[in-house]
Amino acid sequence: MLGRRVAITGLGVLAPCGVGRNDFWQGLLGPGVTGAKSIAIADWDPSPYFDSPKDARRADRVEQFGLAAAAEAFAQAGDIGVDPERFGVVVGTGIGGLNTLEEQIRVLLDKGERRVSPFLVPMMMANATGAAISMRYGLQGPNETVCTACAASTHALGYAARLIASGRCDAMVSGGAESAATPVSLAGFGNMTALSSSGSSRPFDSERDGFVMGEGAGIFVLEEWDHAHRRGAHILGEILGSASNADAHHITAPSPGGRGAISCMRMALDDAGLDAESIVHVNAHGTSTPLNDAAEAAAVATVFGSRRPPVTSIKGVTGHALGAAGALEAASVLLAFEHGLIPPTAGTTNIDPDMDIDLVITEPRPWNPGPTISNNFGFGGHNGSIVIAPAG
Repeated sequence: MLGRRVAITGLGVLAPCGVGRNDFWQGLLGPGVTGAKSIAIADWDPSPYFDSPKDARRADRVEQFGLAAAAEAFAQAGDIGVDPERFGVVVGTGIGGLNTLEEQIRVLLDKGERRVSPFLVPMMMANATGAAISMRYGLQGPNETVCTACAASTHALGYAARLIASGRCDAMVSGGAESAATPVSLAGFGNMTALSSSGSSRPFDSERDGFVMGEGAGIFVLEEWDHAHRRGAHILGEILGSASNADAHHITAPSPGGRGAISCMRMALDDAGLDAESIVHVNAHGTSTPLNDAAEAAAVATVFGSRRPPVTSIKGVTGHALGAAGALEAASVLLAFEHGLIPPTAGTTNIDPDMDIDLVITEPRPWNPGPTISNNFGFGGHNGSIVIAPAG
């Protein structure tokens, strides 16, 4: 990435497998999802993140998740000391406040239009999470929302890093949030046969049959490297490069042979100033759908050839959090750096023999952390790849 170096100094994360960095990490090492169309964060209580119960009720679940993850990220980052006008927010989401929208449609049908909440629009709008973070922390730099389906968080992180690298901003909040497992959403995904009919997420397995819907948020504090170093921040990792392109092929199916994914990964490597030999781990999109996993495995095999760096997908324990998926996966990469372990691909027991990849299954794999590429591919043909390296 041309320009200034970009450090990651804060991480906040919550998902069905764990709320907060420590529990999330333990969840990544746990068993896979079984017997469910969707999984949710159990017993979610937003009250610690709001001044009053009324304020919490006026925020959709997706916004609550984003603010909770941001609180953890800021607590870890500490006193950043950046001019608020040079401190921005770029957050990704696939859908936004769908829970609120469906709830208020029911109100309209059952009780009439005068009973629809005046907070419907600010609660359902896709940019609500980023706006709430900006207002909560007084951040007056660019405040933008990326809405590119399942690639949204990866695109958001790449764009936020560029704003720092180019000199426009000195710090950014970025990542993604999603909570979209509503009755209508699940019916739609189910009827298009995207959801697992067996209720299991099994990325790259020979018997994979679709994804299990998840939810959650991953929020990061990014800073210009020298600034972070001068203030003595604990640097979690560095964003070396990223890329975005389009398949221009089909609204839901990936391009044959992973053509778009191949190009996207190669552009991300070029942006990072690395060759394929430098990558020591691939955090895969790995949705557990037949077409996506086949295309991504073919793309990884083409880009990395006989080297076959270890590959993992965390969706076996997180479910597929749509626009937040890339943020959860970036969080898992940083935690894999910290713990010296690559989480296993939970739920997968029989790797599809047509996939020539070194998939980590059954147990976490010890490793010497190094440059890692994380992929996300979304409906609409959106592709995103980001290269993250350990600090230093």
